[in-house]
Amino acid sequence: MCELLGMECNVPTDITFSFHGLASRGGKCGPHADGWGLALYEGKLARVFLEPVAAAHSALATFVREHPIKTLLAIAHVRRKTRGGIGLVNTHPFTRELWGRHFVFAHNGTVKRATKLGRFKPIGDTDSESAFCALLAALEHDFKDYPKSAADLANAVAHHAGRIGKGGTFNMLLGDGSQLFARCSTKLHYILRHSPFKKATLADEDVSIDFAAVTTPKDRVAIVATMPLTRDETWTTGEPNTMWVFKAGRLARTLPS
Repeated sequence: MCELLGMECNVPTDITFSFHGLASRGGKCGPHADGWGLALYEGKLARVFLEPVAAAHSALATFVREHPIKTLLAIAHVRRKTRGGIGLVNTHPFTRELWGRHFVFAHNGTVKRATKLGRFKPIGDTDSESAFCALLAALEHDFKDYPKSAADLANAVAHHAGRIGKGGTFNMLLGDGSQLFARCSTKLHYILRHSPFKKATLADEDVSIDFAAVTTPKDRVAIVATMPLTRDETWTTGEPNTMWVFKAGRLARTLPS
């Protein structure tokens, strides 16, 4: 299996601390050493870093941590391969254009390979990328353009993700540049950080940060991860077959999926 990390906030924020925790699980404190990726949104466009190597031993991952890029929405992934070989084409997160914006997707688990993919074709040979293509094809079928109603889009994502995930394990993160969708199939957690900010320490390493020193009272940050990344904060555990929607650093919706 793999591990997921998502961040969604109301002001541009760097993901350095959380990505440090995730990267250490990519070959140092965890077995997810078959690749890593990080997508950082700038408006509708996502800047993506990908490598088919262990994040814990990657010079590029270290560079990304040491040169923070602030964003409103980020998705990261460390891979332990189940289907599809080790290679750049099979490294999450995956990115596609739909309605004139980047959609970014990362998956934990295994699902049956989708067949109805519309115009979206996998580049690699993972079940994850196939599921992503199928999900986008279903959304494009439902809406001619980016939906004006955020609720309509969220309901559609929850419905199709639930359908694709039947008979498999489909923990997934999906970003569209303005909100983060996080579906729990078996295991997913989140935390909302807001004023008053406190100190936090990574779960797997003795690395801490005082968020009060690097934030303002108006800041709000939502973090989603497969397993809690810190040892001294209270994380919320997801219920199987539900999907969270995060917008502006808040939990906007919880939907059946």
